[in-house]
Amino acid sequence: MILPPFEYHRPGSVEEALKIAADCSGDFDYVAGGSDLLQNYKNRLNPRGHLISLTGIEEMLGATEEHIGGLTLLADLERDGSVHPALRTAASLVASPLVRQQATVAGNLLVETRCFYFNQSEFWRRSLGYCMKAEGDVCLVVPQKEICYATYSGDLAPVFMVLDAVYHLAGPGGRREVKAREFYCGDGIERNVKKPEEILTHVTLPGSSRSLQADYSKLRVRDTFDYPMMSVAASLRLDGDKVDEFHVVVNAVDTRPLPFEDYTASLRGRRFDQGFTEEVSGEVRDRSRPVKNLVLSTAYRKKMIGVYLSRILQSFLKS
Repeated sequence: MILPPFEYHRPGSVEEALKIAADCSGDFDYVAGGSDLLQNYKNRLNPRGHLISLTGIEEMLGATEEHIGGLTLLADLERDGSVHPALRTAASLVASPLVRQQATVAGNLLVETRCFYFNQSEFWRRSLGYCMKAEGDVCLVVPQKEICYATYSGDLAPVFMVLDAVYHLAGPGGRREVKAREFYCGDGIERNVKKPEEILTHVTLPGSSRSLQADYSKLRVRDTFDYPMMSVAASLRLDGDKVDEFHVVVNAVDTRPLPFEDYTASLRGRRFDQGFTEEVSGEVRDRSRPVKNLVLSTAYRKKMIGVYLSRILQSFLKS
């Protein structure tokens, strides 16, 4: 497959990128590593007439303990001892070593939602009649609904969410901040609060995040390259043997990563023991509702939510 024609732009600053975007009248995409976007272009999935490369913008580079640039390569994040270990784990599980040398933090956070009716060649999709995410008007997963059920499948977002991170956006109206847990919303098409012309410049983490135990675990068909079929992130801070702060996010079962803030907040003050891990793993599993739009069955993915969360909590218990 070859790429469709487009005009390529490479601005040297955020401001220049925003100006080019304004001149494109909505017919553009931002691109950095392009490991997901360009494959979608080859499949003729919503290609635009202009690609604006962000790779020349220096302010989006670099990572520290509390500041991670949007253009930071996943391979660099994986090896960076200054960032939270859970972020290094999540980065190491993305795709393959070759892809991680090209893919970026912002790209993974903004990765296109996935569905086996969407991520196909143009010929395959045309033979079936297309879906509402690209050229059609019906969701082929749940035809009786008028929304898209494509699944969010980035690996870093769940970890940033349990670490209480903040995303920083730059747009024509200025710069703004959005908590990671409040960023993802809507359906598989309108999947977050970022406006099309805005740029995710960097992510910040509070100093308190370093004292959180956190981990990320991912279910996939192959041990490399694959997007998650389901994944779980959790973080914990104890006061003695009692829960002081606790967060859980289940991913790749819905159009967005699913935080369980109301439930986990109610557990503050509980004793953290074997009974706690069993109860929480079962409750989070039972509250999750995967849809049938990925290769593995919904029943298996749902079961593995409890298994993978239990493993994370058991590791916290042992430490």
